[in-house]
Amino acid sequence: MQLVVGRIGRAHGIKGEVTIEVRTDEPELRLGPGARLATDPASTGPLTIESGRVHSGRLLLRFEGVRDRNAAEALRGTLLIAEVDPEKLPEDEDEFYDHQLMDLDVVTADGTEVGRITEISHLPSQDLFIVERPDGSEVMIPFVEEIVTEIDLEEQKAVIDPPPGLIDDRAEIASARDAGEESA
Repeated sequence: MQLVVGRIGRAHGIKGEVTIEVRTDEPELRLGPGARLATDPASTGPLTIESGRVHSGRLLLRFEGVRDRNAAEALRGTLLIAEVDPEKLPEDEDEFYDHQLMDLDVVTADGTEVGRITEISHLPSQDLFIVERPDGSEVMIPFVEEIVTEIDLEEQKAVIDPPPGLIDDRAEIASARDAGEESA
């Protein structure tokens, strides 16, 4: 199974290094020296990581054969794709690979359908589920224990306990507000 583990950003310096938008919880495993990665677009790869380092909180990588700023800049926007054994699971039972979470149905604790996970965004402070609602709109759900209360891979669902306003439609909020004003 192939997973997107990073996206190449801008060139850094003049010797071929690039910034990396990390899209994996295991960058030391997936983005270490010697790792050979497929790319999207495929015409730019595969790429083999020659070296890596962290600078000012950003991961910088240098790929074999990329020796100058122009070559590095030509890679900007390229997705880095690692081959992962779909049967391999993270060591911690509360950790999941992105491919395990993709396409899970998202429901509230009372069973109300929210939508389906279409993307997982790895931000510095937390991960977010991008959930496509039945009407085609999207909602972002922070992947934190207080909100995502259960991941059931057998049932293919994520159960959430959202705080007020996280997934409520504006019409539902207005309706609830209006009902509250009438009873006051």
